[in-house]
Amino acid sequence: MKSKFVSLALAGAFVLAILFLTPASTVAQESEQQVVDEVVAQINDDVITLSMLKREAKERVEQLRQAGMSEEEANAEVTKRQAELIATLVNEALLMQKGKELDLAAEVEASVNARMLEVAKDQGITSIEKLEAAMRASGVDPVATRQTLRTELMKQAVIQQEVDRKLFFGLTMDELKTYYNANQAKFIKPENVTISEIFLSSAGKTEAAVKARAQELVTQLRGGADFAKVAAANSEREVNGVRVAPQNGGKVGAFEMNNLRDDIANAVKGVPVGGISEPLRTNEGYQIFRVDERIAASTAATFNENKVREAVTMERSKAARDAYLQELRNDAYIKISQNYFPSVAPLLNLPPEKTAENTGDTGAKPAEKKKGKLLGIFPKP
Repeated sequence: MKSKFVSLALAGAFVLAILFLTPASTVAQESEQQVVDEVVAQINDDVITLSMLKREAKERVEQLRQAGMSEEEANAEVTKRQAELIATLVNEALLMQKGKELDLAAEVEASVNARMLEVAKDQGITSIEKLEAAMRASGVDPVATRQTLRTELMKQAVIQQEVDRKLFFGLTMDELKTYYNANQAKFIKPENVTISEIFLSSAGKTEAAVKARAQELVTQLRGGADFAKVAAANSEREVNGVRVAPQNGGKVGAFEMNNLRDDIANAVKGVPVGGISEPLRTNEGYQIFRVDERIAASTAATFNENKVREAVTMERSKAARDAYLQELRNDAYIKISQNYFPSVAPLLNLPPEKTAENTGDTGAKPAEKKKGKLLGIFPKP
């Protein structure tokens, strides 16, 4: 049952998946030898300790093992990248501090609850409390899971508010038009296709049997059978444990061709409106598609202000985010233990004065921070 709680989907323009942590990666085993903790880094009033670093390293080893590495390979990879891990934790601490300064804690906590409710709904569970009980029964710590979500959502909220939003809205009309004129190929509307599907699951069946059944249905449909009725009777696509084809006749929706998964795009490419695709093999079974509608790609570029803002924001966001993190580091008190300083400092690009602070105890104290202000929500770039 643990697999039901492996990950949470994170929404937004710059989202990323958050893996649930197993007890082995979040709680030290009682049999482990206890070590005297030490401070690896100080970031303003926060510290990264050796025990925290070991815990984070364990989590990454577990993730690499789940991705197919042996334990020995995973440990070697994480050890090799220890300096990068410390630098990541320093940046994470700065973003968490900034989030508190911007009064984002309440908004982030509401988002954590919303994500937990989404997972509960997907599993047919009626409350967060029941979800957490099910997670505990599956060996997953809901407290650790919440903290993981809280951290990731806080980092995203700060980046979106302090970098992405400012970049998105800070572009002048002259900049937008200059970019558009130089990149018109990006603003030609692509082909749009509306599709329906019949999904046949391979769970508990032989692949040969499912493939043969899929081919039988294709023959029926190409012979004139009603797609909605065939889908209602045969499609095994479920949402929250309920088959959906009896209600929607297998309709999936409209998509830009360049946004479709490659195998699906290839399956429906060249299929005329009303036509039926060949069965498509997936990890879960077979899919059969009907093309309900096609809208041809445009032949000329069209200026759309929001689309151009999105394109420029996406293109410039990495450099802007890197610059923002550098500003946070420049403004912060950062002290790296001498055991780690030589390998970590270059990754953080610490300015000369901070390098001096780290090579000799100056007794400097973290600068006092001013309280920020929460801004409004903006269109997702």
